[in-house]
Amino acid sequence: MLSLNGSRKEDKIITGEQIFCRAAGRSPYNTARLRLWWFCLVCLICWQPSTGWGDSGVEVRRLGLSKVGETTLLTIILNRPAEPRIVAVQTPGKPQLVVEFPQARMGRLPTRLEGDDLIVEQVQTQATEGGVRIILDLYPDRPYIYWRRSQAGIGGQSLYLLGFKPDNSAPAQAQLPPPAPNQPESPPVTTREPEGETPPPPTSNQQAPPTVNVVPGSFDELKSLLPKAGGLLQSLENDGWTISESHTYDRPGTRFSRDFALSNPKYRELAVKILYLPADAPGTPNIGIIDLTTDNLQDETASKYQELRHWDFTRIKRHYEDIGDFFEDALKPLRLKLREETKSLALSDEVVFQNFLKAASPGNPQVADKVMAHVREKVNPRFEGVQYTISENPLIILNQVDFLYVKVFYLDSP
Repeated sequence: MLSLNGSRKEDKIITGEQIFCRAAGRSPYNTARLRLWWFCLVCLICWQPSTGWGDSGVEVRRLGLSKVGETTLLTIILNRPAEPRIVAVQTPGKPQLVVEFPQARMGRLPTRLEGDDLIVEQVQTQATEGGVRIILDLYPDRPYIYWRRSQAGIGGQSLYLLGFKPDNSAPAQAQLPPPAPNQPESPPVTTREPEGETPPPPTSNQQAPPTVNVVPGSFDELKSLLPKAGGLLQSLENDGWTISESHTYDRPGTRFSRDFALSNPKYRELAVKILYLPADAPGTPNIGIIDLTTDNLQDETASKYQELRHWDFTRIKRHYEDIGDFFEDALKPLRLKLREETKSLALSDEVVFQNFLKAASPGNPQVADKVMAHVREKVNPRFEGVQYTISENPLIILNQVDFLYVKVFYLDSP
C-alpha cells in the first residue's frame, strides 16, 4: 500500500493470536506456540470427513440355507471377498452361532430363514452399527462339525460357504470351540475346519442336487441339476448369458426347488428363466423348465399390464362393475399391444430364438423354423392369444397370450 509520503509499504496482517499475545505482554512468535498452531492447521487440512467413514466396502448381497444329505450349507454372497468373525454364543436356553461382517453393508437379505430341522432352527439377519450380523439359532444338545470356505462367484462376486453336519462321534457334552474375547460361554458343540472338505453325498432316500461340489448359482450347478439340458445351457453360456439371480424354495430338508434368472447385456429386453423341481415321491421325475421370454420389455404398455395383473378383487370392483369388464376393457387391449410389441422384439432378435431352439432340440432342426413361422403370423385381435405345442420330446411350448415366450421342459429320473 502507499504511505502519505508516496513510499510503498508491505501490507501486514495482524492475527487474533498476535493481538491476544501483545495485550498480555508476551511475544506472539514463541516457537512452541507456533509449532502447536502449525500442527492444528495441518490436522484441519488433512482431515476430510466422509459419509463412508469406517465402511469396508463389503456388501452382503444374498443369503441362503440349504441341506445336502446330512450337511447344512449356509451360502453368503458378497460383492468382494471378506472374512467374517464367527463366534459361538449362549442366549438363555438357546445356543447360537453368530457370523459377523464388520463394517459391511446389508443388501436385500431376508430378515429370517427357516432352519434345517437338524442343526439350525432358524437364521436371522441384522444390520448393526458395526456391520452385518447373521445369527444361526441352533438346536440345543446337538453337537456338530463345521467347515468354512471362501471362493469366487459369478460376475466378480464372492461366495462365503459355511457347512454343518452332525458330529455323531461326539459325547453329549462335547468340547466347546474357543470363544472370542469378552464373549459369553458357548453351547456344547465340536468344531473343526478341515481344509478343502466338501459336504458328503446325499443318501438314497433324500432328494438333493446330484452334485454338491459346484458353486451355487453357477452354470456348473445348472448342468448338474439339468443334465439333459447341458447343450442348451452351454450354448447360453457361450453367448454371454450370466446368472443374475438364484433362489431356493420349499422347506430345507424336504425339497430343493431352485430357480435362476439369466441376463445378457446384448439383449436387455429378453430374459432366460430356469426352474428346477426335484421329485417329491418315489418313481416321479425331476422337472427342469427353461424359458426364453420377452417379459423384460420396458415400456408404458408393459408397465401398465404388469400393474393391472397385481390388482386384487377389491381394487377391481372399485373401477369395474364385474371381473368380466376388467378382462375385456382393461387387460385385453393391453395384451393385444403386447403381442404386437413382443412379436417385433422376437423378430428383431430372431437369431437368439433360433439358437435357443436349435440347442434345446438338436435332433429336430424344424422346431426353430416352426416357432418363427408362428411368430410371423398376423396378430388376430379377436383372440385373447394362443399357445402352441411345438415338440413333445423335449416338450416345447410357444406362448403368444401376452409376453411372447418359448418354454422347454426336461424330465430326469432322480
